[in-house]
Amino acid sequence: MTTPEMIHRSDAAVSIELQTPDMTINIGPQHPSTHGVLRLIANIDGERVRDVEPVIGYMHRGYEKISEVRTYAQITALVNRIDWVSGFANEVPFVVGVERLVGIEAPPRAQYIRMILSELARISSHLVFMSSYPLELGATTPLMHALREREYILELIEEVTGGRFHPNFNRVGGVKPNYGGGSTTKKQSMDLPAGFFERTRSAMDRMDKICEDIESLVAGNELFKMRTVGVGVIPADKALEYGLTGPNLRASGVAYDLRKVENYLPYDEVDFDVAAQNGGDCYDRYVVRLEEIRESAKIVRQAVDKIPSGPLQAKVPRVLKVPKGQVYSRSENPKGEFGFYIVSEGGKMPYRLKIRSSSFSNLSILPWILKGQLLPDLVAIMGSLDFVLGDVDR
Repeated sequence: MTTPEMIHRSDAAVSIELQTPDMTINIGPQHPSTHGVLRLIANIDGERVRDVEPVIGYMHRGYEKISEVRTYAQITALVNRIDWVSGFANEVPFVVGVERLVGIEAPPRAQYIRMILSELARISSHLVFMSSYPLELGATTPLMHALREREYILELIEEVTGGRFHPNFNRVGGVKPNYGGGSTTKKQSMDLPAGFFERTRSAMDRMDKICEDIESLVAGNELFKMRTVGVGVIPADKALEYGLTGPNLRASGVAYDLRKVENYLPYDEVDFDVAAQNGGDCYDRYVVRLEEIRESAKIVRQAVDKIPSGPLQAKVPRVLKVPKGQVYSRSENPKGEFGFYIVSEGGKMPYRLKIRSSSFSNLSILPWILKGQLLPDLVAIMGSLDFVLGDVDR
């Protein structure tokens, strides 16, 4: 027989909160959802993250110091490997910086080719994110769907540069001319491959179609929204405080794009919109990159139609010696602001080179944004920032 006293004791027992000690766990340093070799030391209370400390440096390659014993022409082969997903786009701010120190300007046609290939690199990078991020949340279908379309972009880049991931195509004063025909003593400078513009227009049409598919398959999926909407919110003031740039900043409502404010390529001669959202959550960061693919396709179409004729290379000394000086050159890379601070004391090699990589600054907000989050949301938040550890460790 149950008495009132027994019921009272039962209620009291249920109302007692179990006291559990905090637990420190290691995530990584090799984890399938961290875009490279990253280690997180997380202090958790049940399912909540109390604080987290990112541990970086496992992939450190010392590019800044290696560049001090390489000629300016040789450094181009290094910088396109920093963020291996962006490839070509990494080369542009470096060669533009050197050109400013030397006092030369690439011909208009070379600048248009740089702009076309930079936007193709942006589309390629974003398609990797479009396919891998849903996979990190448990959706496998978008992976091959988006990567299949990315092959068309990589084929275009390979046609022009000879490389898919690491083009090494930019040169101080322009782009690498393709040689064909003639003897070894008299080579004929070739332009873009025959039919390149037609294949590019066709590929841009495919990009519009894949964006529609991703919008319905992923962005419109209820389960995807449950995992991303309202998760990992970064207010605009915090995004600026931690130095976020690129899509991560624009998803927080700050429509800042270096293509609109920096005169490093002729973006002022084409029409495009800066994709931005106001929520600052994981979902908005995904949508911004989706819209940027569409805007990049618009830029490529216009550049293909407007590209001027002319040489691919300005007159540059055979042995390039950069005069004494310093410059900071930056560009709007797929992951955000990518810059090089070059110090020259005169000669064929830089005295100092400082790399401002996009992922390093974007990753700095992790201790703030992960604090108080649920463990299952940890991977969703990190994945939405779209970083590459080679870019962080450089």
